[in-house]
Amino acid sequence: MERDPLRQALGFRGPTLLSLLGTEQHDRPDSRGLLPPGGVGLETLPPAREGRGRGNVEIQHFIAKKADLLFSHSWETNVPTTTEENEDYHATMPPLEQFMDIPRGERRELFFRDIECGDIAIGRISSIGEFGFFMELFCLRSGVIREIADLEITALCPLRDVPSHSSHGDPLSHYQTGDLIQAAIKDIDRYHEKLTVSLHSTTLSPSLASTKLGVISPEDLPLHYQRSVEISSGLETYEEVLHHSLGFANPAVVEFLVGKLGLSESSPPSLMRRLQSRNFNEEDFAPALRKRQSASWALKCIKTGIDYFKEGRHVDAMNEYNKALEIDAQNAEALVARGALYATKGSLNKAIDDFEIALENCPTHRNARKYLCQTLIERGGQLEEENKLLNAESYYKKALRIDETFQEAEDALLKLRKQMQKSLEMREKQATKEERQKEKKIETSVEKLWSDNSTKSAEHYRCYTSHWINKSSQYSANSRPQLGCSQRERERESRERDCAKAQEGDEEATLNGREQSGGGSQKNLPQNLLNIFNQIAEFEREKGSKQKNQ
Repeated sequence: MERDPLRQALGFRGPTLLSLLGTEQHDRPDSRGLLPPGGVGLETLPPAREGRGRGNVEIQHFIAKKADLLFSHSWETNVPTTTEENEDYHATMPPLEQFMDIPRGERRELFFRDIECGDIAIGRISSIGEFGFFMELFCLRSGVIREIADLEITALCPLRDVPSHSSHGDPLSHYQTGDLIQAAIKDIDRYHEKLTVSLHSTTLSPSLASTKLGVISPEDLPLHYQRSVEISSGLETYEEVLHHSLGFANPAVVEFLVGKLGLSESSPPSLMRRLQSRNFNEEDFAPALRKRQSASWALKCIKTGIDYFKEGRHVDAMNEYNKALEIDAQNAEALVARGALYATKGSLNKAIDDFEIALENCPTHRNARKYLCQTLIERGGQLEEENKLLNAESYYKKALRIDETFQEAEDALLKLRKQMQKSLEMREKQATKEERQKEKKIETSVEKLWSDNSTKSAEHYRCYTSHWINKSSQYSANSRPQLGCSQRERERESRERDCAKAQEGDEEATLNGREQSGGGSQKNLPQNLLNIFNQIAEFEREKGSKQKNQ
């Protein structure tokens, strides 16, 4: 590490930075000679400067952590530092403050914060006395370039800091009010906002030793100040002034600026340690970095959503979870948090979907696995209440596939299977009972049909028997000559025969109709009943044919 810049930083930040450096850089070989154990050598450091953010712990930690890079020799430049400005090579711009609306008080405070001893200031002599002269500053040639023309900042140049041009005479006789003076900052009182300047070149840093101090002409004013005066009455923006600059169009402007700063294009220095190497890991590229950034931003939304959830503000919590997923759609934490909120509100299917996506994106996420199994069990219980046992069984099995050791899923599945077995047995008993009742009903119908047919057949038989008995007795009782009966008796006998034939036809039609109806129901009756019906039908046909033959 470079000794001088490091000592300057320690002189500015004080003992706190030295302590942090000893903690962060003690194991680096190049820092052992600069940072001896116990802070030895601290008394040789310049006193810490008052104010200027010495209490900013974050900056001090950053300097201590990156000291080996901040004060590395790779930042050195072989190009001599110069205050000359050449617009042919690069764009020379007015101070940025000229394009911004910054209050005068704040600009004055920033000027005294950033001004350093050795910086070159330019102003006009406002008064001359025996002690020296006062000058009113209107621009800077080195250091942090700021717009100060309207801030009325004055500086004293004591008589001892005015070089004598001859061995006799007054040194101030060569100066008069209104002269343009270029001087070096010698002393700064930041609290009272007072400056002391000197015209001796020994006050300048070695890199600016060639700069002329004393009276200058308007042509010697810095180029950035000249540009500032040119555009002071115009309304051009910073971008417009930049694009109209001649040096901005220089094709070699990048190479010129890199060379002026002493940077190497082949191995550019960087404060990011991973950029010190040529071979980068996959996680160092933009997509991986963007993913980590998105995850970090999404995490903030998730934390806010969790706070809302604890307060019972579920709508606000859902909005935060959705915002996190808009930033990082695959964020497992956001999916788990939203799934938990869905489950709380009773939307179990949506909760299961979120948990499954979270587990797919991060298979090792314990809460995603745990909440998914619990939600599957709860959804299975709902399906059991709806008597959708097979669907409930699939949810329980899914929970066991996700976590084989999930005891609650095993118990629920065992209980469900017992219930399904019991339900199956009850259904079988009910089916058997209904089958028996059906068979009994059919048997009763057959017996009734058999009884009706038997009764009608007996009556028909008695009718025919009495008819033939009467006819036979009539033939035996009457003599042969009586066969020639009267016309009225023959008509009566003819009517009786027609009646008998009509009865036979009705009986046969009745039997045929029953046979057809029995055949149409064969599809629904047992085989034994069909056999009975077929026997009855056959019996009736035989009986009918015998009667016809008689």
